[in-house]
Amino acid sequence: MITLSPVDILLIAGYGVLVVAIGFFSGRHSARAGAVEYLLAGRRLTVPLFVMTLVSTWYGGILGVGEFSYRYGISNWVVQGAPYYVFAVLFAFLLAKRIRESGLATIPDRLAQVYDRRTAILGAVLTFLLSTPAPYVLMLALLLQLVTGWHLVTCLLVGTLVAVSYLFTGGFRSDVYTDVFEFVLMFIGFGVILPFSYWKFGGLAFLASAVPPDHLTWHGGNSLQFIVVWFFIALWTLVDPAFHQRCYAARSGGVARRGILFSVLFWLIFDAMTATAGLYARAVLPPLDQPVLAFPMLAQVTLPAVAKGLFYIGLLATIMSSLNTLAFVSATTLGRDLLWRLRPGGPGETRMIQLGLVVTAVLSIGVALAIPSVIKQWYTIGTVLVPGLLIPLVTSYFRRLRVGAPFAFWAMLAGWTERLGASDLYPLGIEPMYPGLIASAAVWLGGLWNVRRRMPPGQSGPVGDS
Repeated sequence: MITLSPVDILLIAGYGVLVVAIGFFSGRHSARAGAVEYLLAGRRLTVPLFVMTLVSTWYGGILGVGEFSYRYGISNWVVQGAPYYVFAVLFAFLLAKRIRESGLATIPDRLAQVYDRRTAILGAVLTFLLSTPAPYVLMLALLLQLVTGWHLVTCLLVGTLVAVSYLFTGGFRSDVYTDVFEFVLMFIGFGVILPFSYWKFGGLAFLASAVPPDHLTWHGGNSLQFIVVWFFIALWTLVDPAFHQRCYAARSGGVARRGILFSVLFWLIFDAMTATAGLYARAVLPPLDQPVLAFPMLAQVTLPAVAKGLFYIGLLATIMSSLNTLAFVSATTLGRDLLWRLRPGGPGETRMIQLGLVVTAVLSIGVALAIPSVIKQWYTIGTVLVPGLLIPLVTSYFRRLRVGAPFAFWAMLAGWTERLGASDLYPLGIEPMYPGLIASAAVWLGGLWNVRRRMPPGQSGPVGDS
């Protein structure tokens, strides 16, 4: 059971007040300043802002990281870290500049530009589902429940309201500046718990003697197939709406590229901190019925007052930064890329995004209540949706790899409908993500063959923008 001193409670409450104040103050003029300001903060992100908002946004699953580290040790770095570093670096060199130079605002914009309206609408549906903040709504509520003892529904309502309230008027600018604040807090949180753990329990010699031997191996006792699967799941990076959004908002393509590369460095450092904390949790805690609470339980037995409050603030900030970003991306996709496009004579973009924000918040609370498992939500979302978006979206930035709009649509449809109704594993233990990717690739290859067959001599790809 978690116990907090009055000072800890005051610190946590102060964090909530401060993050809301920063959100409202930083974006107080955004809603009235036009769609580009509200959507992308005027496309003026510098490298420091880019790095801090991307690093904090892409690390929201901190309780899941704690669970994985508790179960498998430093292999968390290999399985949950290395694949994402690889695809983030690929994203930086292959896509970042192209995305910024397109001058667009969203993933469906790109699909509409290169293919057609039908493909863009299907892409908007998949993007909306992929960017749901429901897992983070649930994580935030669970942590609030642990700290306050409130009912889960109350925590869902309070946490969601705090996380999205300032986005309604402040848009992307509010998202960015609250992320900057939360970037600092997430590093402070783990910067507090590691020294206290060292002073109380010991260093590397203690960990080596107290954790299972597999926890200090790169594989953590897992099979090679298990590790390879996570590399495929990390393909999510290439279609992640938050990555694309920040590239669209960067001051230049060079800022976007450098920002992602610097972000990888910060993720590497933070992964080292969380992996070490996970080892301490496994070494000093009894077997946990809920390993997802490994980090909070480690704080309970390790930290004194004030330090404990700072650590919980770090956990809350890590989750909140992802929640508000995904809420805004989902709201943009629903309000602008679906509703606004389907009703071009209706309210303006900003008003429709605000409506999308309300709907997104309500739906996320509903999903969190219906599927009270973060891991299950991630697994379902990733394996169903990533195969549909991956090939059509990534190849849209490379003229020689593009196909005609009908093939793009059917490749996108095949990549995710193939998964619907399937069991968690296909015959022979095949992960369900693979058939989806194969189905999408098969349609895509058919499209490439069709393009090559009909292409005039000397032409390198379909006619269209670069």
